[in-house]
Amino acid sequence: MAGKDRAAGARWAAGGVNVAKERFEEALKKLEELVKTMEAGDLTLDDSLKAFEEGIRLIRFCTRKIDEVERKVEILLRDEEDRPIVVPFPPED
Repeated sequence: MAGKDRAAGARWAAGGVNVAKERFEEALKKLEELVKTMEAGDLTLDDSLKAFEEGIRLIRFCTRKIDEVERKVEILLRDEEDRPIVVPFPPED
């Protein structure tokens, strides 16, 4: 397993992903994989730093996408007088 983690770390260190062409779901999956790799603790210091930087880029990308979707939903949920309709999410069990 440690070899697999090192290989994943090397992949992240080799350049990461192109977030300009990334989809939210793909970026989130890559972020989850990156976190697992970093949590394993088998990366060198340099690879850890590169992985951390890539993680920050992925988080920013995902946050921007979520913000964009939220704005679109707010635009779609307006009444006849262009006032936002606020609909709370149901509580989670």
